[in-house]
Amino acid sequence: MASSLTSRSGAEAASSLPRVILGSSLGTMIEWYDFYIFGSLTTVLSQKFYPTGNDTFALIAYLATFAVGFLVRPFGALFFGRLGDLVGRRIAFILTLSIMGVSTASIGLLPTYHVAGWFSPIALILIRVLQGLALGGEYGGAAVFVAEHVPDNRRGFYTSFIQITATLGLFVSLAVIVATQQSMTPAAFQDWGWRLPFLLSIVLVTISLYIRLKMKESPIFAQIKGSGMSSAKPLTEAFTKWPNLKRVLISLVGATMGQGVVWYTGQFYALFYLQTVLKVNPKMANIVVAIALLLSMPFFTAFGALSDRIGRKKLMMAALLLSVFCYIPIYKAMQQAAGNNVVSVSSAKDKITGAIKLTPQTLDAATGKLVAAKEAVNANQPMLVLLIWIQVIFVCMVYGPIAAYLVEAFPAKVRYTSVSLPYHIGNGVFGGLLPLIGLGLCASTGNIFAGLYYPIGVAAVCFVFGTIFLKETHGTLIWDEVGKPGAVPEPAVAD
Repeated sequence: MASSLTSRSGAEAASSLPRVILGSSLGTMIEWYDFYIFGSLTTVLSQKFYPTGNDTFALIAYLATFAVGFLVRPFGALFFGRLGDLVGRRIAFILTLSIMGVSTASIGLLPTYHVAGWFSPIALILIRVLQGLALGGEYGGAAVFVAEHVPDNRRGFYTSFIQITATLGLFVSLAVIVATQQSMTPAAFQDWGWRLPFLLSIVLVTISLYIRLKMKESPIFAQIKGSGMSSAKPLTEAFTKWPNLKRVLISLVGATMGQGVVWYTGQFYALFYLQTVLKVNPKMANIVVAIALLLSMPFFTAFGALSDRIGRKKLMMAALLLSVFCYIPIYKAMQQAAGNNVVSVSSAKDKITGAIKLTPQTLDAATGKLVAAKEAVNANQPMLVLLIWIQVIFVCMVYGPIAAYLVEAFPAKVRYTSVSLPYHIGNGVFGGLLPLIGLGLCASTGNIFAGLYYPIGVAAVCFVFGTIFLKETHGTLIWDEVGKPGAVPEPAVAD
């Protein structure tokens, strides 16, 4: 009889696993879509929510508002991480999805600066804060929820589906923008069409919430809660007790901060660089990056599965080292492929606003003098796709295994809190500030490649620290910790 019950439980768990992954991944993808649609529309929205007449000030102010969402992510990680370790993983990421959906839809309804004056940018900052808090709680919950359902020897493979969601969210945001632009005139998109990608969030969030509401709690959390093993003070245990705090610091400096700059360089900075420095048409740049993302996404699961066999650390450190040595050559090749012979960037202080002016320049063949670069019209699109695809492969190598590593590095009773904080400091602070820091370095040095010094430096430090201090975790048996070696997880979805 016992054997029959175990067999039935295993069959039910196996049949529910696709729904667990779908529900977790779909919701997380939607949150990334909501978060990144804001950045994907930078060139349009910077003119909508700030005073007209100074495009540089509008761009810098918009990027700063964009960065706010990243800076508050660690606070969301702390708040929702604590909630997830106290009450449950499922409740926490249902709340984060709801907050993100309402916030994103609100941007689609927000009046512009021309209509509402300074109310618009102030409201936009507040909305961006809510988005950052929600995303700060979402990722850790989804990664932990999936990891606590799957077999120990395939955790890298299954959690890699969560890892796809960040890139998939960016891809979907670009695809929706391009589709919306194609369906109307440029004037109509500039006037009101830009609101549609934000309003679409209502539909996507509703579908995902329906799926998540049907889920049960993570079996490991249910086990530690039911046996009285859960933490009454997860923040205290996670960050004031040295053994766990040491794991947090090693995970941050030896893994997530490097992973953060690699992710944002290979995807967001590449898009920003094409549009604002190399002067590639924004629609063409969106299409180029979207194609590169689509072609690279299967490699998240490939590297996640590979990490189950050879370990997480080898792949993550290899990706960091490749990034350090390859970024400058790749971006020089992108300059040539864009068909715009940019050789310098001038910087000056605007007497009125104090904003930094960033003006790509090229050599005039007739006079030999530097002049403002015109829009690149002869870009080699296949080559640009290839160069960005290579960068995203580096992302796949480091990002595919990292969720499994983080889950395996921390004990179950403070896992949600412990996973979320180093991840969101690494990605939200070190990675999220990259466009703003990169722009500032380019402008202050007059070198269009200077923006790469920051991610190269961070990745190099992370590689050295991680090589020395990061421990391999892929043999960790997380069910053993709760006293059930070889236990079969219960189904996670209600009938």
